[in-house]
Amino acid sequence: MAPIAVGDVIPDGILAYLDDENKPQSLSIHSLSKGKKVIIFGVPGAFTPTCSLKHVPGFIERAEELKGKGVDEVICISVNDPFVMSSWSKTFPENKHVKFLADGSAKYTYALGLELDLTDKGLGVRSKRFALLVDDLKVKVANVENAGEFTISSAEEIIKAL
Repeated sequence: MAPIAVGDVIPDGILAYLDDENKPQSLSIHSLSKGKKVIIFGVPGAFTPTCSLKHVPGFIERAEELKGKGVDEVICISVNDPFVMSSWSKTFPENKHVKFLADGSAKYTYALGLELDLTDKGLGVRSKRFALLVDDLKVKVANVENAGEFTISSAEEIIKAL
């Protein structure tokens, strides 16, 4: 499948999270995004160095600025289960706005065309690092990184596009 691109409508898909009682819940990405301006950013893995030290912190630190520019939701997706994503989110106690959602089987990542096969490194199929700016389900910005890079999918790059 071709990767999601500017002008495309994001596919619908089901992502998971843990509720306040640590019970798995699911939601439709369209239900979270329809009629809204959202940022969906994907990372190769929870608790990995670039994701934990640079990518996620940038969106957490700039969340108020993003909200001030009209962004309704900031969503972090990773090919991990909701228990891992919940645990990872708790390592960012300053977070007030970024939602951590799990794509445990990579179904949504495949629907976006942004899968990254790291099987040869023992990591299985993951997500490419990316950041999408979506307005009422339509992609306005699609910043997709080459494997191993972190140059165009940061919060700073999305802010430049707003």
